[in-house]
Order: sequence, then structure tokens, then C-alpha cells
Amino acid sequence: MPTTDPPFLRRVASQDQFLEVVPREEANRRFHAHLTLAPLPAEHVPLSADLLGRVLAADVVAPLDVPQFDRSGVDGFAVRATDTSGATDHSPVTLRLNGEVLACGVAPVQEVLPGTATVIATGGMVPRGADAVVMVEHTDYREGPDGTPLVDIRKPASPGSFVAFAGSDIGRGEVVLRRGTVLTSRELGVLAALGLTRVGVVRRPRVAILSTGDELLAPGEPMRPGAVYDSNAAILAAAVAEAGGEPVPLGIARDRETEIAAKVEQGLEADMLVLSGGTSKGAGDISYRIIGGLGEPGIVVHGVAIKPGKPVALGVVRGKPVVLLPGFPTSAIFTFHEFVAPVIRALAGLKPAAADTVQATLPVRALSERGRAEYVMVSLVDTPAGLAAYPTAKGSGAVTSFAQADGFFCVPQGVEAVEAGTRVTVQRIGRDLEPASLSIIGSHCVGLDLLVGELAGQGIGVKLLNVGSMGGLAAARRGECDIAPIHLMDPRTGTYNTPFLAEGLTLARGYGRRQGIVFRKGDGRFEGRAAAEALAAALADPDCRMVNRNAGAGTRILLDRLLAGAKPPGYWAQAKSHNAVAAAVAQGRADWGMAIDTVAEPYGLGFLPVQPERYDFAIPADRLDRPSVRRFLDLLANASVRRRLTELGFDLTEDA
Repeated sequence: MPTTDPPFLRRVASQDQFLEVVPREEANRRFHAHLTLAPLPAEHVPLSADLLGRVLAADVVAPLDVPQFDRSGVDGFAVRATDTSGATDHSPVTLRLNGEVLACGVAPVQEVLPGTATVIATGGMVPRGADAVVMVEHTDYREGPDGTPLVDIRKPASPGSFVAFAGSDIGRGEVVLRRGTVLTSRELGVLAALGLTRVGVVRRPRVAILSTGDELLAPGEPMRPGAVYDSNAAILAAAVAEAGGEPVPLGIARDRETEIAAKVEQGLEADMLVLSGGTSKGAGDISYRIIGGLGEPGIVVHGVAIKPGKPVALGVVRGKPVVLLPGFPTSAIFTFHEFVAPVIRALAGLKPAAADTVQATLPVRALSERGRAEYVMVSLVDTPAGLAAYPTAKGSGAVTSFAQADGFFCVPQGVEAVEAGTRVTVQRIGRDLEPASLSIIGSHCVGLDLLVGELAGQGIGVKLLNVGSMGGLAAARRGECDIAPIHLMDPRTGTYNTPFLAEGLTLARGYGRRQGIVFRKGDGRFEGRAAAEALAAALADPDCRMVNRNAGAGTRILLDRLLAGAKPPGYWAQAKSHNAVAAAVAQGRADWGMAIDTVAEPYGLGFLPVQPERYDFAIPADRLDRPSVRRFLDLLANASVRRRLTELGFDLTEDA
């Protein structure tokens, strides 16, 4: 209805609602200055599909080994590899079959003695004495003259063939999933394999969504002149879920101060409140005044120098973020992704969304409004000359403008036009692919787990490959990694690590740790003896079985030096980690092995120290200035981190 109220007309005509139009960077600075952008407290959720997409609130430490026993990878026969030496199709090796069949779930009771073999199924538990499995396809069953069951082996086996050793996948006490990990079906499989029933995840932020405006209709209501269906509520609810939040729909509030105020109070019970409408220069736009009257700091930004989205308002009420988005759909969703989504992701424990950009050529001239940065929605088209970026030019009121765009590029503030043929950087929409920002290849250590966990907590993605010291050093020399953890001793000088550095590599000081012999407590060959004496006793006993480490590992190099050419029983059984060594000894598959002292206690093993060693980090010199490498080096110098490493049993004294 027409009005002749002068104050009302004066306020509308003057269009003075904007407090101050500020650049985008300043808007975010003011907004974030009043917020605590940290993950919300954890909640424990049963292991189910409901965990998909959730964020781990704490590291998951394996309570057991996976696999928990040495198991066969094929159907066939568990054998001693040495017994199959020289086997061919024309000259097979014959072994006597033991009287048990090792199907899945069957614990072996018979040891595989020289000249014997045991039938074993895929997944079956490998018995003591056996160190390999021969595939059934390479064998023939027959019976001897006296009816003795025999098997002819037509192909020789090497130690470890078709055997998955206990702890080779996951070692007890190992950090298998780190806090900040977004759970997918793969991670749920790991959690199930560990026998876990509930998992602590970051609570999803509850985001209340309120649409305002007399013109709005809920979908399904009869259309009337001048009205529009409320599409923003559905768009924003989905966008909240995509960003890691839990949408709390509040419906539609008419342009009545009391009605909006009541809905705002309801919305402030959530972790965040998002309104759409009520920001532009119009007679019914009162939402920002309501928010501004709820206490300090209230509205901190009202007007940002961007297009679309200039009318957006940012506020903080009772410590909770409140964002008033423009009513037009494209403006609303664009400003949501610019100002709201990053806050939701931070509260949900998610990393900032990666900027996925491509270079493209603008085929047509794009006009812009001087005085504010304009984001131009584009569709990407593949041409013989490369990607072309075509502006969609549907306007901020178009529901499909954002949905159909492949991305957008920015026309800087002060530029009136971008000419055809200009190369532009397009940020793609809906693709959140982020490569690891730090690659670590080399020797594994539980101390390294602590450091990588700290980096993950800082939002730094790490690719960690445990290939042993020599493999890591080679990767560093070739420039394939940022950091190579190593513990290599020069046998001539007794010096660790520095003699192995090639040109172009530098060494970051890590920490000291102790290598030694692990054994089952109560074993008289080791208990109460010095390491040298115990090693002599073990080598003198033909029934004393060892478990070795993989070639290229620093522990293997040290062990070979101590053995001085001896190859006792079990020498060719090569475990790939300290945990796998401890698991083999604890389970009785081996009687001794060499590992660091920090794995002995979790497995209840005895430990005889052999010698201290250095665990340091080789770094290509041209990677030293990378931000992620600097963050890693800063962690090594951090007093709190050093204290935690000391508590784990590592030596950080100067003379370590």
C-alpha cells in the first residue's frame, strides 16, 4: 500500500543502511578476530555408515596387530623354504604331509619340521617352522608305497613367499589414522579390522538457517503475484552439509521485527546462524538492525567490495558467528562459500578448502564495475588451443548461475574490463583435491608419528612412506621427497648419518634412540645377560630362532655387523618394522630380534641394549625454504614437542 510517511520515505530513499563497504580481506579479518576457529568438542559415534565424512578428533592407535598372526596369502602348503631348493617340473622335491589342515580360524599345533609340509588355505595361520607357502598350482599330491601322504613341489619357494607376517600391515601401538582424517569407507574398514565399535569424531557444527522476506513462499505453497519460492533455504542447507555442518532449518520469517527477532533467538541456540535476505537497501530490510542490537560486537561488517555479494553483513553475537547473506541466490551462495563455509570447516575440524585453479583464455570481453572486485562465473570449454572461460552472465538473481558454472575468476578492484584473449586464473567449483604438502620417505619411528600428527593438527597434509633408511636416502638424492628420516652408521668411524650425505643434501638433527635385542621375558638365553653374551648364546642354540629386518633398513645393517656373517635360523624372515619384529617375538614365531626400546614395553618383551643411535632427517637443500619443511623443523625445536619425545623414551640431549 502506498505511504506518505516522510520519515519512512526519507530512510528508504537515502539508502544509507551500509555502515562501511570494506575489501574482502578486511571483512574476513574483522569477522575472524571475534571468533574461535577451532574444532568443536568430540562426540563418540558407533562404527557405521553414519561416520562417513566425519573428522577424527584424536589419533587412532592400533590396540592389536593386523594381521594378528602370520597368514597365508594363497591356498597351498606351508613349508621351510630351504626344503624346496632346486625344485623343478622335471625334478620335484618331495615332502611328507603333516596330519593337519590349516583352514581359516584353525590354530596350528604341529611344527613344520625339515622335510615336511602342512596343507594351508588362504588366510590360514602359518605354523612354527614354516617360513613360506607354496601355491597348490605348483604341487602334486600323491601317496607313498606305505600310504604316507606326500606332496611333490615343482617350484622352489623363497623365505616369506606368500606369507603376510603379523604386524606387517598394522603394528600394535602404531598410529593408523590421525586426528583430522576425514573418514571414508576405507578408513571405516581399518577401524573395523581393529575391532573398534565407537570412534571419537569432531562434533558437526549446528548451523541455523533462516530465510527472511514477505515475498518468500515455501516450496509447495500456491504461487501469488510478486512472490518467489524460497530456494535459498534448500541451497544453504545442502551447502552447510557439504561444508561439514549440520543444517538446522528455521523456515521463513516475514519482514516483521518481532517475528525475525524470535527466530534469531531460536537460531542462536545453534553454533552458527545464517540468514538470507535483509541486507540490501530496502524498506523491509531489518535483520541487520536486529543483530546489531543484541550486544557487542554485533555487526562487524556491513558491505563488502565484491560483486556479487556487496550487501553481505557479518556479525558475532554471544561468541557465535552470524552472517546475513543477500537474498539473490547467486549472491547468497557465493558469499556463503566466501565467508560462511570456511568458518564451518574450521569448527568441523576440516582443512581449508583447497583452491583448485586452472588457466584459461577469456574468449569475450568481460565488463566490470570499478570500485569493487568482481567475480565472474564461467563455463570452461576445452578447445584445441586449451581451455576457454565463457562468462555465464546470468546475474546474481539467477538460481542456476552458480550451479551451472565450472568456476569463476576475479576482476580486480579498479579494473573496468578484461579484454578478449586475456589469460585468466579460474578457480573451479566443487572440486576439493589437495595434494600432500609434505613428503617424507625413509625409516619409520614412533617419534616421527608424533611429529607427523602435530603437522596434521596444523592442517598440513603429509605423505609418509616407510621404506627404510637407504631407500629414503636414495629418494632424497633423486629429489623425490622433502625429508628422509635415516639412522645409518658408518662402520669405519661409528658416526651416524653424516657420512652418507651426498652433495645437495643437508642434515636436520633429530634425536637419539636405543637399538637392542628384544626377547620374551623369562627366556634364560637372554634374561639377565648382556647383549653380546645373549647373542652368543642364541647363535650357539640351533633351536633359537631370530626375526630379521628388511634389506636397506638401518637396523638390518647394524644387525648384520653384529652377526659377522652368521645366518642363524630365521635370518631370511624379514620384518618391515620394529613393531613387526616385536610381534614375531611376542607370539613365539621367533625367539629374538632387534628393535628400538620403545616397542618392547607395549609387547611385554625384555630388552637388551646394544647401542645408542642417531635418528636424523636428510633434506634436499633446495627444499629447506618450503613452508611445510620449515614447519617440520620448527616442531623439532619446539619445547613441548621435545618434552613429549623425551617422555616416549627418546634422547634429545646435546650428546645423544
